[in-house]
Amino acid sequence: MSNSWITIQEYSELTGLSPDAIDDLMERGKLECKKELGKIYIDPSAGMQAIVPSEVHAITEAGNSISVGPAFIEKTIGTIINLHEKVLDAKDETIESVKSENLFLKEALSSLQELYEEDRNTIETLTKQLNLSQDEVEFMKRKYKLMWGKVIDEYADKEPKELSVNGD
Repeated sequence: MSNSWITIQEYSELTGLSPDAIDDLMERGKLECKKELGKIYIDPSAGMQAIVPSEVHAITEAGNSISVGPAFIEKTIGTIINLHEKVLDAKDETIESVKSENLFLKEALSSLQELYEEDRNTIETLTKQLNLSQDEVEFMKRKYKLMWGKVIDEYADKEPKELSVNGD
């Protein structure tokens, strides 16, 4: 059975023990307990041996038969049923929690996939634009090289004549 922690008050209602008796059992280490957010929680499945009277243990260990009143049997059965209901409730809560967490994760994954697709499309568009821009830059380089190449050649042809005129 998995741990299903309950408060001291709930444990008192389930077992019929007073809170003082429960404190005494915790001090003697007969109950498994933990403290969270200022409250003390008890694992009811670990402390069943502590709530059965020690006289019953002594009698049964000695091999003698024991007669227990119907009130004790009803109380014990009631305690077991209540503990079982608590475990079932805890299990149902856990299942609901896991389902809602899975739904949240599924929605988050779907959202991330949509964002990924948008980013992929944006990257594809930007890559196309970059390629077009690079082609245009190469075209402009060739155009200006041709245009300025002629000007430089013409200037170079004129330059030496002027230098020789100035040099005379």
